[in-house]
Amino acid sequence: MPCCAGGLRFRLADSRGQPLVGSHLPGESALSQSLGEDRQGWEVLQNNGRYYLHASSPLVLDGGVVYLENWRGAGDLFTAREEQYHVFFYLLMGLILVSALAALAVSAWLSRPLGRLSAAARQMAGGELSQRVEVSGDDEIGRLSRDFNQMADQLERQVGELTDTARRQRDFLQSFAHETKTPLTSIIGYAELVLSRPDQPELVQESAACIFREGRRLEGLSRKLMDLIILEKEALPLRRVEMPAFLERMAGVLRPRLEQEGIRFEIRTDPGTAEIEPDLMESVCLNLLDNARKAVPKEGVICMEGIRTAGGYCIRVSDNGRGIPREDLARITEPFYMVDKSRSRTQGGAGLGLAVCQRIVTLHGGTLEFESELGRGTRVSVCLKGGGDV
Repeated sequence: MPCCAGGLRFRLADSRGQPLVGSHLPGESALSQSLGEDRQGWEVLQNNGRYYLHASSPLVLDGGVVYLENWRGAGDLFTAREEQYHVFFYLLMGLILVSALAALAVSAWLSRPLGRLSAAARQMAGGELSQRVEVSGDDEIGRLSRDFNQMADQLERQVGELTDTARRQRDFLQSFAHETKTPLTSIIGYAELVLSRPDQPELVQESAACIFREGRRLEGLSRKLMDLIILEKEALPLRRVEMPAFLERMAGVLRPRLEQEGIRFEIRTDPGTAEIEPDLMESVCLNLLDNARKAVPKEGVICMEGIRTAGGYCIRVSDNGRGIPREDLARITEPFYMVDKSRSRTQGGAGLGLAVCQRIVTLHGGTLEFESELGRGTRVSVCLKGGGDV
């Protein structure tokens, strides 16, 4: 007789699995035979696509051992398991998708500064050297951005210096070509005149004088250019010199010519010494005095001073001439640069003097400083290191 309670079925069976009381199992089972007298067990039975949970427990009676077996349908458990599998699968796929989207968002956020750096680098490669990137944070990308900006600053500065150097070299070549063309044209023209009219002594003498003058001018131009080239390569052998006697000798060279032109010349020197190369420093002093001579009118005043300072010795040449415009002060030491080109050429200038002076003073470890005011005059100071009392 079958017995059930709420879908639960049970029976009593002997040790051979033969039912004593209750229903037949929904499928073949050897669970009871495998347990023995002191073990309980359970299993899942399958029959016609349906699942059952089968349990067996031994009972010891006077007549022997019987087994109490019960079973019930377990299809809902497997259905719930499948549903849970599907739920877990969709949850897992959702988590993977959300994680992927989050990873993409974080990657895009992290790579945005790198994208700005890459764009800035491409713009710099295209010639936009003023490009900079925003620095945010102190992490690795922030430090990389600061390093990039520092590199860009340095690169822009160096390219600017190279551009300026190229401009000066272009101006140098153009000016040099122009400066050499003028005396060569004059020399060739006067030479042709001499050859065509040898029977006119006065004309021949005048032409020879012009050829000599232009030749000397060309010689001085080439010599100063050679000075610039040589001074770029050589170190100067310096020696200690008494500056008052040195400056007095410089004054004696130009004093007769200045007096002949009606220019009053004054010299004042402090006792002291400086380490110089006398021939090159003489060239500096004579150049500065000659520039002052060209700048002052008749009855003007030129003053040369030797001033002992705490750190060395200073040579100062001042005049009350026409002065130098403020916009020209920064360029007067460039090769071939002349404030008044027409006046400089008529007076035999080539625009190389102050460039050579600047290089000589630099090789001495000193400085060349200019102060000027239009209509009131100019003061040039050569400040040398290492001077002292005699």
